[in-house]
Amino acid sequence: MPTNPFVSLFGRSPIGPMQQHIAKAHECAAHLVPLFEAVMAQDWARVEQEQQEMVRLEKEADQLKKSVRIHLPKSLFLPVPRSDLLELLSVQDKVANRAKDIAGLVLGRQMIVPPALQPLMLTYVQRCVDASAQALKAMNELDDLLEAGFAGREASLVVAMVEELEAIEEDTDRLQIEVRRALFKLEGELPPVDVMFLYTIIEWIGEVADRAERVGGRLEQLLAR
Repeated sequence: MPTNPFVSLFGRSPIGPMQQHIAKAHECAAHLVPLFEAVMAQDWARVEQEQQEMVRLEKEADQLKKSVRIHLPKSLFLPVPRSDLLELLSVQDKVANRAKDIAGLVLGRQMIVPPALQPLMLTYVQRCVDASAQALKAMNELDDLLEAGFAGREASLVVAMVEELEAIEEDTDRLQIEVRRALFKLEGELPPVDVMFLYTIIEWIGEVADRAERVGGRLEQLLAR
């Protein structure tokens, strides 16, 4: 693979730290699956453990974000504008932020997911985590993409990954509609306040996938330049 001389000169920074950041953000989001498994088992001790772990991971992601911002050179002899990298970093960070928000609300209210809703809800949560995993997978190609000058086989590979990410996000949109419809049918059996917060949680879970998909969108913008 041809090597960009500027990459050789300056190393892979800041790409490596940005990849570490999204890996941490995804790790936080991935805890949504065991979190909701614990919620559905009404194992509140375990829910709290998961929530605390997500808080820790989100803080670590935040520290990585601040480090990248501080150490990102003012000028880079790279085919990547500094502003684009900062925007990409901000989008990545929102994946962890929203995952942490979900955990906090679920624990704080000790939210109950109705049994009839649980299988579909878990499928929905897992698919949203899949979106985060795909965003990480695509970002892990960014250093090779940079070396290839944002062209050739590596660019085609990243485009395919982003398209897969978009397909996963479309799945989450479909599942969100199904979960909402299922909850609507159960509304009469549940306290109105619980219903309101369940709708909020359903929306927030979808936002994890939305924000992951925006990472792909930012990568596409880099390719377009």
